[in-house]
Amino acid sequence: QTMNRRYLLLQARDPGDQMASHEHNCFARTLGVPAADIQIHSLLEGAPSDAVLEEIDAILVGGSGDYSVLGDQPFVRTFLDFLEKVVVGRKFPTFASCFGFQGLVLAGGGDVICDEEGAEVGTFKLHLTNEGSDDPLMSDVGQTFYAQLGHKDRAERLPVGMVNLAFSERTPYQALRIDGAPVFATQFHPELTREDNEMRYRTYWESYGNHLQAEDPVLSSLRESPETSMLLPRWAETLKK
Repeated sequence: QTMNRRYLLLQARDPGDQMASHEHNCFARTLGVPAADIQIHSLLEGAPSDAVLEEIDAILVGGSGDYSVLGDQPFVRTFLDFLEKVVVGRKFPTFASCFGFQGLVLAGGGDVICDEEGAEVGTFKLHLTNEGSDDPLMSDVGQTFYAQLGHKDRAERLPVGMVNLAFSERTPYQALRIDGAPVFATQFHPELTREDNEMRYRTYWESYGNHLQAEDPVLSSLRESPETSMLLPRWAETLKK
């Protein structure tokens, strides 16, 4: 019997953001673990302490409805410093999606830009790079696959030591791993299903007091993405017991 792995989910979400518990549950379901195995840490309160890190086996970072890694909030700077020191520097086992992916790129010394024109919200077709085709984690998703997305910031240049594994028509960097480390990150959301992405999209729209049209282009783009749902449990299996 192996011990349950203990995860720490870093969230950049305001108190009352109903997507906070939704995200927690999505990670638990996709990893196939009880939600109790994933402890929550709010980045708005600063970075996790070393004492907290000693109690966990791996870090998860998800999206953020209200914040950007390019923002000037003090907690964003603290978060980036933490990623640089702990995840890039100490190679702490980590899976980061969306906001977390962008944070990792910046923390490693790469570039992230806000690209409203190239924003991807909905389900998009992605392709593996040559490195992705050779990657033990990514190769099984297939050369072309669908993924759930919701972003307007994107990586413009990856740092040295981070390998690009996938791309889409609009976004050249969609997945990375840090060479020689149990650190993996995706611009897309492997923790979300089609249904989760739809719920998130509708929730954010309604929070602005808007009503969705029946033929909304995002809703009509949505489709299942079973291949990417395998990434989190596969990554977890690669972690040392």
